[in-house]
Amino acid sequence: MVSAAATCIGRDQQLAELAERIGAAVTRGAAMVCVVGQSGIGKTALLRRLAEMHRGPTYRAHAMDWETGTPAGVLRQLLQDSPPIEPVAAAAWLVDRVAGDDPTLIIIDDAQYADPVSLQALSTAVRHRRGLPLLVLFGVRTPTPLLAGFDTDEIRLGGLDSAAVTELARLHGRVLHPVMAELLTRHTGGNPRDVLALLDEVSASVWTQPDAPLPAPAHLTADVRTRLDSCSRNTRALIEALAILSTSESLDTAAQLAGLNDPLTAIDNGAAVGLIKATAEHRPRLTDPLTAAAVIEIMGVSAVAAAHRRAAEIVVDPARRLRHLVAATPTTDPQLADRVDQLAHDRATAGAWAEAARLLRDASQLTADPLLRDDRFTRSVDALVAAGDCAGAAALVPAVESLRETPLRNAALAYLAVLRGRAAEAEVRLRRAWDIVNAERDPATAALIAQRYVLNSLMRCRGEELVDWADRAIALAGDESPAGVEAAAIRGLGLAASGRSREAAASYDDLGSRIGYGAQAQRVKMGRGWFQLSMDDIDGARSSLETAVAMTELGGSARITLWATAWLARVQFTVGDWDRALHSARQGRELAVSTGIVLVTPLLAWTEAQVHALRGSWQDAATAVSMADAATGDYELMRLPALIARAMVAEAEADHTTVRRVLEPLTRASWDPARHQPALWPWVDVLAGALISDGQLGAAEALLASHERHCRAHRSARARLYSARGRLLGATGDLAAARRSFEEALTLLDGLPLRYDLARVNFAYGQTLRRAGKRRDADTVISTARELYLSLGARTFVDRCDRELKAGGVHQLRGPRRYTALTPQEEAVASLVAQGHSNREVAAELYISPKTVQYHLTRIYTKLGVRSRVELAALRR
Repeated sequence: MVSAAATCIGRDQQLAELAERIGAAVTRGAAMVCVVGQSGIGKTALLRRLAEMHRGPTYRAHAMDWETGTPAGVLRQLLQDSPPIEPVAAAAWLVDRVAGDDPTLIIIDDAQYADPVSLQALSTAVRHRRGLPLLVLFGVRTPTPLLAGFDTDEIRLGGLDSAAVTELARLHGRVLHPVMAELLTRHTGGNPRDVLALLDEVSASVWTQPDAPLPAPAHLTADVRTRLDSCSRNTRALIEALAILSTSESLDTAAQLAGLNDPLTAIDNGAAVGLIKATAEHRPRLTDPLTAAAVIEIMGVSAVAAAHRRAAEIVVDPARRLRHLVAATPTTDPQLADRVDQLAHDRATAGAWAEAARLLRDASQLTADPLLRDDRFTRSVDALVAAGDCAGAAALVPAVESLRETPLRNAALAYLAVLRGRAAEAEVRLRRAWDIVNAERDPATAALIAQRYVLNSLMRCRGEELVDWADRAIALAGDESPAGVEAAAIRGLGLAASGRSREAAASYDDLGSRIGYGAQAQRVKMGRGWFQLSMDDIDGARSSLETAVAMTELGGSARITLWATAWLARVQFTVGDWDRALHSARQGRELAVSTGIVLVTPLLAWTEAQVHALRGSWQDAATAVSMADAATGDYELMRLPALIARAMVAEAEADHTTVRRVLEPLTRASWDPARHQPALWPWVDVLAGALISDGQLGAAEALLASHERHCRAHRSARARLYSARGRLLGATGDLAAARRSFEEALTLLDGLPLRYDLARVNFAYGQTLRRAGKRRDADTVISTARELYLSLGARTFVDRCDRELKAGGVHQLRGPRRYTALTPQEEAVASLVAQGHSNREVAAELYISPKTVQYHLTRIYTKLGVRSRVELAALRR
């Protein structure tokens, strides 16, 4: 059996809140809280666990429905004594016995059954003795009218999430696949009692089948049977019809299936017995999936099959009609299987891959021929991957691998390997699939393999290879086929990555005109938005990517949604909409976890890491970098954002050594996409800045020269490189050329909504001017950078601007100076050294040489009367 503590899994937040309320009773006084939740949700376990945690006086009672009429019965149970039965007197009696200096906890479980005298006495005690360190907790399914009139706060307990259900199952001796845990969570609503009941009642083999239908727990089936038996014939017929039909069907369809002309009375009766819930639009539904499963079980297989056959004659949607026929067919049926397979093909052509996957599984189960059955099953798994359900597809990998080897099998497994970031596995399986496919006899499968090569090439940053495979896929399958559309939607990115941006723009114009709606359009919108961002078309990118994300609700792919969300977060970052950028990145990570697609996690984590670092939230930034590193697979397009994320955090910390260590390997990489898509991957100027700060001017020159010639068509990238060139020129003493370079960078950014880039350029420009002794000019430029950083919430660089302004000594920020004996430059050095920075780190931060830092330190020690860095740090504290 699972312990009480185990059944409290997933309730840490509520326990912490209640524990905080108990502690607060010392200062805030007496209070009452209702813990509300349906039967079995874990109220009793939560209250029991809280009582175990509380070290002060605790009094507990559990009200029963047959004791509701016993005056002061709950008070008698609490204190094991006989109280007065008049509420005010009973309140005084209670206070005399529980009052003390330590926080006191009173728990009434199932308080909806508590007698009125006890409830009134507790309310009186709390209201009239507010100074008491007392917390009264009521555990209720629904607040009673009496409790609703009291001055109580409310904490509602919802169902557990899938992670908590997984842990609950583990403690119960059952290890669940994530897909099965998610299915169990949805089926039970996360109700711990129902979860544990099913873990006990369902055979072990079911938990290994991710598509297995789950029953209702025996206790709930018995309860539903009793309620059904109390219903009229019409009400029962409507309830059974609702159990058979999809929740998307209309009331008219349910009424036809139930044989009712006027279903409204049946709806009212069903709601009265707690089996039906109705919306304002008269769209009745069974109360939850468990109730539907219980009704199905009570009907019996023969009646259920007959109901599905009748439903197939009534429903309008062809996919639902076929699914009803499938549900009514217990044995193989080749003709029905062919019909289902054809509809799956149509849905796949439209890009509705999740529906296609379900239909293909149905077709497979109806197929008698073993080879054709295996082919349909494999295609169903492949469609799951196309829909972005990698977790569901991964659960079926053992079944796929047990089948005979075919090109399709290898292509499906390679597809899954790509989305899980396993480049080596993907390439082995793709190579084998291409070797054994006969493109003349089976062009559809050959096109499928070619399209998977397109995805693999994208992730490997091989633009020309991507275009070659895309052209093969389109030639083999046609540009209207699913493989052809997907290949074409990504082909533009390959063209752009090969330096053929004009061709890429033309290809997206053509695709957009041909595929303007439907799930396939999501792929085009995502690819176009990605490309537009690479070309500094920020407004266009935002529009395209927002549309692609919104199309998720219209049957779009979770995989495409993930990419669109990740690039949308980058758009939002570049324009300074950082709160939305974080929100998009977090949404993306949640989707990545639920689908099992790790491919996009580093790109999402990059945005989070950069925003947190710029805001000075270092722990959050480190966590995001760790997430990026943990998700990094074999693919270059996963490693690159992970490296940039780490480098951006290091730059924010002025840790130039780490920036160089992380980014210098990219200078030797043959696959670096920054050469043709530099706007997407802003790492070159970051590394150049670190090299210049460390005095590696020759290396910085070589780096900039190697990338400048690739950026002619990319304004933002050119601006960043001009800014880095300006810093380099300033470091060599050519201030006039440095000014021209910085001014060119600012001109390029003019008209682009890139507030962060604008702040960076101004900051670097101001540092360069200050180092050249142009303090007044530097003050103006750095002040501009400060205002931009402040508007973005970039606290890290606001502070650095403040230090620069102090070091310049022209513009003094408001506020008292602690060390009036120090010059502005000396004060800046003293502050950084006192924080533990080395001379080299201080030099990099203030853009001066290490020798200058040491010179200032000597003067600082003399002025302040200290002899070491340790004494300086102690003085500064």
